Amino acid sequence: MDEMPLQTPELLAVDLDRGFAELVRSHGGVVYSVLLRLSGSSRDVEDLVQDTFLRAYTALSGYPPERRAALQPRAWLLAIGTNVWRNHVRTLTRRPVAESGVDVGELPLADGRPGPEQRAEHVVERERLVAALAELPERYRVPVVLRHIAELGYAEIGDLLGCPVGTVKAQVSRGLAALRAMPRLAQEEVIR
Repeated sequence: MDEMPLQTPELLAVDLDRGFAELVRSHGGVVYSVLLRLSGSSRDVEDLVQDTFLRAYTALSGYPPERRAALQPRAWLLAIGTNVWRNHVRTLTRRPVAESGVDVGELPLADGRPGPEQRAEHVVERERLVAALAELPERYRVPVVLRHIAELGYAEIGDLLGCPVGTVKAQVSRGLAALRAMPRLAQEEVIR
């Protein structure tokens, strides 16, 4: 009889290196996508993703197998990624970069997402939305991105950010309201 394939946390508990490769394969796109929307810059996102996974591997190597088996990898990686992004923002404020602005670049395709033709139709809307997200204050941008880009639940976001679910709901609602009120998004409805 065939054995059921191990889930990522169980694989991490049994074989850290193979489990980590599976973790990167299965969650790399989500981490990239969330960090791209948070940073608004395709120039920085690859470094942020690499730093996220480097910190994740370092942390996992110190965890006992029981803790690795009980891990919720997506939420855990997004928490690390969000902290990496915050540290990056702090570094940039201490050492400003001469070039600023939003570079929307290429967005990765995930399973079930629109193909190149559908993406090409929505390039303008996506660019406006990414630029508008970059203008949101961090306290609204992070919850909006985690809810609508990473598709995390309110409870997961609350755990990740260390605040009550009601606060997360309010921040997401206020962030969406701020996006809807932005003139660059008023021309067409790009926010659901």
